[in-house]
Amino acid sequence: MTKHFARILVGLLLVALFLGNCARWVTLPLVERLEAIAYDARLRLTMPGTLDPRIVIVDIDERSLQAEGRWPWGRDKLARLVDQLFDRYQVAVAGFDIVFAEPDGSSGLAQLEALAAGELSGNAAFESALRELRSRLAFDELLAARLRDRPVVLGYYFSNAGGAEGGASLTVGRLPDPVLAAGTFSGRNIRFTRWSGHGANLPALQAAAASAGHFNQLTDTDGVARRVPMLAEFNGAYYESLSLAVVRLLLGSPGIEPGEPAEAVLSRGYSGLEWLNVGPLRLPVDELVTSYVPYRGPRGSFTYVSATDVLAGRVDPQKLEKRVVLVGTSAPGLFDLRSTPVAPVFPGVEIHANLIAGMLDGNIRQRPPYVLGAEFLLLLATGLLLVLWLPWLSPARATALFAGTVALTLGINFAVWQYGNLILPIASGLLLIALLYTFNMAWGFFVEARGKRQITGLFGQYVPPELVDEMAKDPGRFSMEGESRELSVLFTDVRGFTTISEGLDPKALASLMNTFLTPLTRIIYRHRGTIDKYMGDAIMAFWGAPVDDPDHAANAVAAALEMQATLAALQPQFKERGWPPIRIGVGINTGRMSVGNMGSEIRLAYTVMGDAVNLASRLEGITKEYGADIIVGEAVCRAAPGFHYVELDRVRVKGKDEPVAIFEPIGRKGEVGQAVLDQAALFQKAVKLFRSQNWDLAEVQLLNLQKVAPGRKLYELYLERVAIYRADPPPADWNGVFVFQTK
Repeated sequence: MTKHFARILVGLLLVALFLGNCARWVTLPLVERLEAIAYDARLRLTMPGTLDPRIVIVDIDERSLQAEGRWPWGRDKLARLVDQLFDRYQVAVAGFDIVFAEPDGSSGLAQLEALAAGELSGNAAFESALRELRSRLAFDELLAARLRDRPVVLGYYFSNAGGAEGGASLTVGRLPDPVLAAGTFSGRNIRFTRWSGHGANLPALQAAAASAGHFNQLTDTDGVARRVPMLAEFNGAYYESLSLAVVRLLLGSPGIEPGEPAEAVLSRGYSGLEWLNVGPLRLPVDELVTSYVPYRGPRGSFTYVSATDVLAGRVDPQKLEKRVVLVGTSAPGLFDLRSTPVAPVFPGVEIHANLIAGMLDGNIRQRPPYVLGAEFLLLLATGLLLVLWLPWLSPARATALFAGTVALTLGINFAVWQYGNLILPIASGLLLIALLYTFNMAWGFFVEARGKRQITGLFGQYVPPELVDEMAKDPGRFSMEGESRELSVLFTDVRGFTTISEGLDPKALASLMNTFLTPLTRIIYRHRGTIDKYMGDAIMAFWGAPVDDPDHAANAVAAALEMQATLAALQPQFKERGWPPIRIGVGINTGRMSVGNMGSEIRLAYTVMGDAVNLASRLEGITKEYGADIIVGEAVCRAAPGFHYVELDRVRVKGKDEPVAIFEPIGRKGEVGQAVLDQAALFQKAVKLFRSQNWDLAEVQLLNLQKVAPGRKLYELYLERVAIYRADPPPADWNGVFVFQTK
């Protein structure tokens, strides 16, 4: 026991740390993030992936906006939509994932009333005509009339956003009556989501509707919507969610009764609220009175019909008859898209559909507060088992124990998930097992192999430790002799560094340099890059040597994007320390270049040289001309197709005779928002018009882009060129190439 005392002590400290996190005495953000990932993985693994025909989404999609006009539509059109749903299609319940907070003035009735009270006052013919028109032009009253006596649920939202100048939260419109009055849960330790403001519907519409529910989702720290508050608290009273309101209306509007276990299992400080009884349904809730959304599958797990087809009567009646209908939008411009466990971009209205289906099927998974106790006991049992056994076992037996413990933990958790419908935390247990195993396997391993020391001596100052370890496995493959390879090279430079350096004393300047160069260097290392040199405020790095890297271009682009994001995150720290903001330009190129030890007999450096290297340096130099953070060559785009790029120009840089196309990477495919992609596509159209010398249409496109992104230097640059070429057109065979006369 004495021999292994230190190992056991460190292991017990790890177990205590994880138990403290479980008991909420300490916080381990990594565990929370991993738990979210584990939850999403289990959900995706077990979701049915089938179409549920009971719920139909009437989608205000792009096609509807093109056919019916931009949003918001007039309330007369929405009144016609309600008529179609109930009169023609005989739907069971209609829920609106839309809020009608402002009066509809699109009919012009207000202007006519003003004329009747002003310039045309006393004009009998005008006043008579206005009386006849008033009922047809009062669109809000028209919609209210269509809602009345029909099973319609309106949507609204709660907010904690302050009003003007940080005052009280805004309250707009009229809330429905609360489903549970203030004081219902007095004296109970229940942590409802509490709100101080709301955006609700016009009083006339709310009074006409059968019910209403909030469409707030609870977004976790990673920005993903996994839960919806079944009951939300506002001014002490409790309001139901849109999905719950739809289900209650479908069931005949039964009351909501809080559900709790027998008094014998309640402990001091335990809220006791574990479910809500709604008629025949029992709806599980967690400690925040939220329910986990039982996603059926990716987007499209419910029938979508276009709103314009409903208005025109083109939908097969069998798709809608006696169905629950949710009216919402999937159009990107209407901003009702959410990040969910099943897709990074997911219509908010389909979240409500999934929750409604889960309520009706009774398959909402439970995460009552007592699962923390179960997690605590499992951590304690597995932790003590590994802490006391691993130090005595050989590596092979320790690995077998590790694998068996992981398998048992996964099996228990999956069984509880699948058959008990219970969400039992798993990330903390697996992470603790992995840490204890890794710690014990690493214990005593302090002497590095000779090959690793040798490689470290040669390349340690250039490449990250991870690559040194990889090279140490076969040191004979690596040398510093010169050779020709296809590599990717990156240059960075600080914008306006001379001005920045003149405004700081030497000590502050050195501190600033270290503060931003250190994280940028770590990013290069993390993406398998080799540091060539630091040139004052600049960094030169390359990928693909000394260790072969078939993804050298992709790793270089990924590193550049992360460098820009990291630098943006550092700006508040710079401001706090009184430093000026820092921006860098990055140039990347891919091509054949010479790599190896180069220099003189006095001093050598492992570096790259060649025409492709020079071009990368030129690309960095022209980033400021285009207002681009990163510019890459055409070869980079071909070698790293996993990113979205915007072609900026065709240029002939200083020192090169042949023109080259230059591009700006905007992010990995699948991770760039549709709005950004649409803006990029619009710019490419503008460039095409520019190169075809269609100055007028190019200018229109560029002006539209300026409205989307005011102050973007790229658009200003092309507008200036349009003005120049319109006054002095280039020759007919002009190929659109811009020539840079300076470096």
